[in-house]
Amino acid sequence: MSRQEVVIRDLSQRYDNPIAELVRVACQYTCTIMLADDEHRVNAKSIMGIMAFSPTDGKNVCIETSGEDEAVAAEAMARFLLCTE
Repeated sequence: MSRQEVVIRDLSQRYDNPIAELVRVACQYTCTIMLADDEHRVNAKSIMGIMAFSPTDGKNVCIETSGEDEAVAAEAMARFLLCTE
């Protein structure tokens, strides 16, 4: 299992539909990807889960990955949430 903490930056400025884009990135990997904050823990591959999670700029998020490609998936999710890809 891999865990990484990030603070979301510039999603609303960079993407027209950041929720759909986030799910699209997560679905590229076979491992389990969960996003967590103080109140929620959701599957990053679930559009409804991400909508409830409400990823917004400045939000602290823990990316949890588990499975075959967890390291690569964690890095891709961090790049997306930090708008560095």
